[in-house]
Formats: sequence, structure tokens, C-alpha cells
Amino acid sequence: MQRAITLDIDGMTLRGMEHVPDTAVANPVPAVILFHGFTGTKLEPHRFFLKISRALEERGIASFRFDFMGSGESDGNFEDMTASMEIRDAKAIFEMVRNDERILPDQISLLGLSMGGYVAGIVAGELKDAVNKLILLAPAGNLRDIVQAAAAENGVTDDVPYFDQGGNLVGRCLYDDVMQIDGLERAKPFPGPVLLVHGTADGVVPYQVSEAYRAKVFGERATLCLIDGADHTFNGTPWEREAIREIVTFVTT
Repeated sequence: MQRAITLDIDGMTLRGMEHVPDTAVANPVPAVILFHGFTGTKLEPHRFFLKISRALEERGIASFRFDFMGSGESDGNFEDMTASMEIRDAKAIFEMVRNDERILPDQISLLGLSMGGYVAGIVAGELKDAVNKLILLAPAGNLRDIVQAAAAENGVTDDVPYFDQGGNLVGRCLYDDVMQIDGLERAKPFPGPVLLVHGTADGVVPYQVSEAYRAKVFGERATLCLIDGADHTFNGTPWEREAIREIVTFVTT
């Protein structure tokens, strides 16, 4: 069943959705937590996250997807967002799910798209065995390069603390934060199985970033699925269906 939910963190509210099979009340089920990308929401383009959640629920898997603080319908302002804040939010969501009596606490997996994949990898690296499986969709392991290039292009300085990214004000605080974080290195401690899904025509995060995650971070624990011709957010029905099929198969086997 799909239901709107909230989670309070430091006096502010995250707003999200849960998809939990009705049978979970009597028999707890595994779960997947979905983390959206930069400027994204818990829905994501072409309702991608909703479709993933529905596909998982059909197989008896619960899922939870929230807007990070400052994004979507959650409290806060986007210009105050940092990677460290999203990592904090992600850990709080994980704890909420782990304490849910309908969920098997040792069978909680993380899924992240783009910057959400960057966050998911870091959280999995820190929580280690507490996370069952990790799914990274076009993970932004090159986030430092992306933010650095955007800041230079928009002339961000101490006197110009924000720039406009398609109607979203991006703060200097994000730049300063990301420069201190090595997303790939912090993901290394995660010991479990990993699925990497990436489009070969991704113009935002090249698929070679997923290859780097496999080669330099996870090694044989990771399976890389390259979807021919797909863009950054799998904006085509065949690409979307292939990605969802890979996700569901990975989670349920």
C-alpha cells in the first residue's frame, strides 16, 4: 500500500512515501530506500522512482522514498543544501526503516540516483553490514568535478554565494562541503553486493564513473549494467524498463 509519511530531523520535516505490502503487518518484509538526485525529488523524472517502488511492492518488497531537506516538498531551502546534510537525512531515514516492525531489519537495501547514488554509496560505506545491498543508478562519483565546473562557470566567490541552476539557487556551502568529501573512498568499506546501472549516453555523469566505482571501490562485489543509448535519468520507456528489471532482479535474488 502506498502512503504519505513524514520524518522529523532537528525540528524540520522530511516528506515522503512508503510502499509496504499489506502482508508485512503479519510477516515483515525486506525494504529498499530510494535517494533522489541533485534538484530531483522522491518522484524523479517520468515518475521513475514511483515505478520502481510499485515494481518492488509487486514482488513483496517494501520501499521508502523521501524528498531530502530543501528539495521537493520537504522543509528547508535548496540553497542551504549540502552533501553532508543529505547524508545525515539518509542515515535518519535508514534508522526509521530499521525500527519499523513491518521491515526485516537485516534486509534493508539502498538505492540512489545520480547525487543520490553518491550519498547512498557513502552511507553504505559508513553503515557497512547494516546495509543488505546497494544499487547505484548513474552515481555521481564525479560530483566534485561537476560542482567545481559549475561554480567556475557561474563566477561563484565569497561575495557571490549563490548561482541559479534552472530556477534552483545553489549555495557556496555545497561547493565547500563537496570539496572535503571523497565519495568513492568513503564508499569502499561497504562489504555487500552492488548493482551499478548506467546509460552509455549519459551526458551528466559519464558511464566511466560507474566503471571506476567497480574497478576502484567495489571490485568483484559489483555488477555493472550498461544500458545502450540511455541518458542520465533513463528518459525512455525501453531504458526505464530495463533499469527497473535489473533492479528488481538484483533485490529479489
